[in-house]
Amino acid sequence: MKKGTILSGMRPTGALHLGNYFGALENWVKLQDDYDCYFMIADWHALTTGYEDTSQIKNNIDEIVIDWLSAGLDPEKCTMFLQSNVKQHAELHLLFSMITPLSWLFRCPTYKEQLAQLKDKNITNYGFLGYPCLQAADILVYKADVVPVGEDQLPHLELTREIARRFNYIFGQVFPEPAHLLTKAKVLPGTDGRKMSKSYGNTIALSDSPDEVRKKVSVMITDPARIRKDDPGHPEVCAVYAFHKVFNEEGAAETEELCRGGKIGCVQCKRNLADKMVQYLSPIYERRRAILDKPGLIREVIESGSESARKKAEKTMEEVRTAMKIDW
Repeated sequence: MKKGTILSGMRPTGALHLGNYFGALENWVKLQDDYDCYFMIADWHALTTGYEDTSQIKNNIDEIVIDWLSAGLDPEKCTMFLQSNVKQHAELHLLFSMITPLSWLFRCPTYKEQLAQLKDKNITNYGFLGYPCLQAADILVYKADVVPVGEDQLPHLELTREIARRFNYIFGQVFPEPAHLLTKAKVLPGTDGRKMSKSYGNTIALSDSPDEVRKKVSVMITDPARIRKDDPGHPEVCAVYAFHKVFNEEGAAETEELCRGGKIGCVQCKRNLADKMVQYLSPIYERRRAILDKPGLIREVIESGSESARKKAEKTMEEVRTAMKIDW
């Protein structure tokens, strides 16, 4: 017996990198064995900040499915689907928008933050302001009772809970109030020491070949104060050491000791890391190659998953229409 239903998703914004993998995807692979999981490619959400250029969205959808399958998501264990293929999300979003006070949307923690961060984009529109309503619809149309989140996302989930509570108060009990499942993500910096981000060009992609991984590791930023090989190092400021703690857990303490004592050079330290990373990522890369040999697999996974999602979502919407007395 599985523990409950989970909904989570990612926007199709390009090839996934190791930050995405350790931030969410690694955990999803574990959750699919214990929960009834719905994993959504959130293409409508991608439009909230990227509606002006949709030229890459189809290709990005394919890439995200390949990355998910490569990482170990199994269509036999979970439902992977495309948000825009399940129109019930849009219907429930519309109905939620009728009952959600504007003040709830304006107080959303990331609203003003992202307006400031993305001030070069024209996003002063309803789609951006109202995306929490769509997010609530995404979660509640499957009656998800658990949502995996980091601590920074708890306010977003609370808004979904408030919308569910308000709907139930007005129309009668239909939705659960989803609980959070706090996830501990392994945090990796980018190859230049900053946050790993495609916009910085400092990522290591899940799709990178072993040779590409080795090349990117070889140019990673290390301790800037270390000039000579035998200079004492400061691992706490070194991106390479941050990667060692994830990919070389059993040897990280020894690496730190050697670095602080000036007994290992940065070049050798990077080579050791690259070996561990290639070993860790090889199963993902090999699965990717096998997937690419089956060109029809991606569409099959999306269509089959979307059909399963539609059935579940429509059952919920029948309850919603009845509760709202708009089921004529």
